[in-house]
Amino acid sequence: MLSLHLLQISLVYINTLLIQNVLSEPTWRQRMTEEDWRGLTPLIYHHVNPYGRIELNMDQRLALAA
Repeated sequence: MLSLHLLQISLVYINTLLIQNVLSEPTWRQRMTEEDWRGLTPLIYHHVNPYGRIELNMDQRLALAA
């Protein structure tokens, strides 16, 4: 159960970094409506594929600003 919790927290952290990265661009920030801001959450999971093939390349980093 601890490993599942760690995976969930890691996913929220990565989602938060990705959201911050997108919203740092003025074009995307200006497109956000009040409803968009209200619905924004790092708890999204639709991009996660829990079944099937998962490719993990430990030699390649995510393009996130630190």
